Amino acid sequence: MQSSLRLFLVPLAVALAAAMAVAAVVIASNRQPVFLTTPSASVSLSTIEPAILTSGDATVSKKPDLAIVSAGIDSQQSSASGAQADLAAKAGKLIARIKALGVADKDLSTTGYWIGPVYGPNGQNVTGYRAAENLQVQWHSVDSVGKTLDAIVQEGGATQITVSFSLADPKSAQAEARTLAIGEAKSKAQAMASAAGVKVGQVIRVSDLSTVSRYPISYGAAAGAPAPTQVPVGQVDVQVSVEVDFAIA
Repeated sequence: MQSSLRLFLVPLAVALAAAMAVAAVVIASNRQPVFLTTPSASVSLSTIEPAILTSGDATVSKKPDLAIVSAGIDSQQSSASGAQADLAAKAGKLIARIKALGVADKDLSTTGYWIGPVYGPNGQNVTGYRAAENLQVQWHSVDSVGKTLDAIVQEGGATQITVSFSLADPKSAQAEARTLAIGEAKSKAQAMASAAGVKVGQVIRVSDLSTVSRYPISYGAAAGAPAPTQVPVGQVDVQVSVEVDFAIA
């Protein structure tokens, strides 16, 4: 009995295996081919180029040719419409005074405008409304920026007045600083190569990490300041940092 059962099961198993093989071939024929590649350790190592990685920094100082004057105006009234109307009147007078100095429309802009409630000591009751506006003026004659400050202060209504200095077009100063920074990086690479007993090859990669076009100098003018206002201009710094990779010759 057991021998006859074995004789029956063996052909059955062979038939099942053959059927599964045929099904696998059919399924595989309907699939898109997938190619798997294993990176060779010797190939990946050979593609790594020996290099000297360095960085360089440089600062170029220039006399600024642009003054940026900021003036804040605000008004507080019992109603929002009252605060807005009073602010509009103050701003209108100040803008007219600024334009009378010869400031072009493109050099005068609003950088902020706000209207909102004013709360009492308990933080719940509204005691009034406040409206505020911030004007910004680009003054191209930096040596006479004090005249602009005096005009703004004497007009009245401005609560906060500041001035900062910059370069109207910092590109040439940035290019000069970038050249110096790359030169410093190359000097570092040559020193490193000399210490290691190798020679510096061609540049592989250059990255400009950061460029700072100005360091503003702030000046606060209080209302009623005596004229003429003196504002030393000084210099602004243009800083550039680079990262340079050199091949080893």
